[in-house]
Amino acid sequence: MHSDDLHTFVTVIDSGSLSAAAAHLGQTTSGVSRALARLEDKLGVSLLTRTTRRMDLTEEGQVLLEHARAILAGMAAAEETIRMRRQQPEGRLCVDAASPFMLHCVVPHVAEFRALYPGIRLELTSNDQIADLIEHRTDIAIRIGALADSTLHARPLTASPLHVLASPGYLQRHGTPDTPEQLAQHSLLGFALYEAGNLWPLRHAAGNTLQITPDLSASSGETLRQLALAGQGIACLADFMTRDDIAAGRLVPLLAHCATGYRQQIHAVYYRNTQLARRISCFLEFLQRKL
Repeated sequence: MHSDDLHTFVTVIDSGSLSAAAAHLGQTTSGVSRALARLEDKLGVSLLTRTTRRMDLTEEGQVLLEHARAILAGMAAAEETIRMRRQQPEGRLCVDAASPFMLHCVVPHVAEFRALYPGIRLELTSNDQIADLIEHRTDIAIRIGALADSTLHARPLTASPLHVLASPGYLQRHGTPDTPEQLAQHSLLGFALYEAGNLWPLRHAAGNTLQITPDLSASSGETLRQLALAGQGIACLADFMTRDDIAAGRLVPLLAHCATGYRQQIHAVYYRNTQLARRISCFLEFLQRKL
């Protein structure tokens, strides 16, 4: 079967007559009739019963109509996808993320993204608390941790382990804790205004999470990282922001034998907006590859 003949067949059904379909397709009525005859010859069945007054689908015609609509819709979708891939997206794209994620996971890849999509004008903002996308004119927000119910569309990007860690200098001065209970004897670095960040994923006698009371707190994970690097205490921070520090020996993971294996979910959230869909999908596909 040829797609042109399928298209003619569907148009005949939708138009209600051969002459109306011919007018719609810009063909002659005899040309439309020949296309239907070719289909019937190929399939060896009658697709339509025609009289001078009306035209009805046979049972086989009804089956073919359902498949023909699906085939033609699939072809149109494929054509649209390829057409969109040829088009370089343009315009402003505002991406918001907590400062640690922005610094460690977005900024290092900005140059490559701009080279791939020179028409997109990136605007990067950092909010360590949940921000209203419309109020802040934000197209994509990267959010770390569990998401509250929302009207926003959420796309999972990755999941990052958490590490309890401290600098070698701090451990040299204060010793290394062997159990979660011994953390109470140390200076603990925790989050202000984000209580979930002070639940550390450590197995101990009372459960699988340890509620800590920070001796020194900050609203940003990046601030806590800098404090840990400066030897101010023990922190629990995401792998994406401490991986290089661990590899270089600037921070030392602690209590690995008590870790629960918990991984912090990272999502991109955005409003469903067809005008922005191409820019959003380009950025998210790029970022997901990098993560």
